[in-house]
Amino acid sequence: MVNRKVFTLDEFTLREMRAFPQATGELAGLLRDVGLAAKRVNVEVNKAGLVDILGDTGDVNVQGEEVKKLDAFANDQLIGVLQHGISCAGIASEELDDVVIFDNDISKSSKYICMFDPLDGSANIDVNVSIGTIFSVYRRVTETGTSLTIKDFLQPGMRQVAAGYIIYGSSTILVYATKRGVNGFTLDPSIGEFCLSHPDIRCPQNGKMYSVNHGNFFQYTDAVKKYIDICQKKNKTNGGPYTQRYIGSMVSDVHRNLIKGGIFMYPATDAKPKGKLRLLYECNPLAYIVEVAGGKATDGKQRILEKQPTELHERTPLFIGSATMMAELEDCLANENEH
Repeated sequence: MVNRKVFTLDEFTLREMRAFPQATGELAGLLRDVGLAAKRVNVEVNKAGLVDILGDTGDVNVQGEEVKKLDAFANDQLIGVLQHGISCAGIASEELDDVVIFDNDISKSSKYICMFDPLDGSANIDVNVSIGTIFSVYRRVTETGTSLTIKDFLQPGMRQVAAGYIIYGSSTILVYATKRGVNGFTLDPSIGEFCLSHPDIRCPQNGKMYSVNHGNFFQYTDAVKKYIDICQKKNKTNGGPYTQRYIGSMVSDVHRNLIKGGIFMYPATDAKPKGKLRLLYECNPLAYIVEVAGGKATDGKQRILEKQPTELHERTPLFIGSATMMAELEDCLANENEH
């Protein structure tokens, strides 16, 4: 029997919409479309070892990275559902060189654009480690009824109206945030619906985990090394030492820290002085989610959500997580920034 005390994703978004009499339902429709694409991707992720979608396509994306077959599939699914829906005017994807504008009469009248990383952590596809989809939604800045321009996509993260991610792991979880809060939904395969499982997620103010690639330790600045040293030592201030957890799939690392408390760091390195992570497709949406939940996110000098992007595939360092741990990190970075 169906438990009617549990809200599906559709039911929850419609209930939220009723709190705003002026709402048109477009945002709820867009979230439903993303959920549909996630279900399709989830099916392929779960049978990836049985069909010919593991490995590389032979192509290289705009980031200079080899495109995985499942990457391309996820990208196509997201574009397909959003293009055939009525709630999205265009998209930008980490996998594409340029934006895709849905230039038909219905889409031109849509209020929103969507940006996404179709499959974060795709380097882990072939070894069966959790991977995910990250997305963000903005209200367009050009007039509805006209074609989009690049300025609709180059907006600071603080202008997001919604952001979310889907993790394909031991269970499939969709987490999304609006200014009203952060909520998580777990896919019930028996009915094919995302059901509310994590209502009103709040990021713990402190935690016991830090996530960073120790392989790059000697390429980090002295301030970042100092903070990692603090994480590894026991002291009265932070109650350490902290436990190190790093899987190479950012959406999984950030999700764990969002639920249990912790900090995720991807600093600049000598090899990548501007950072590696993409501002629009990865950092902005995750920063929005974590901040709505009570955490913080910076590039080491500036709040991530205040950064004004200048190009679609702009990269940035990222420090994100529990507020107390972020304050501890910022104390280390402050001295460096003053010099």
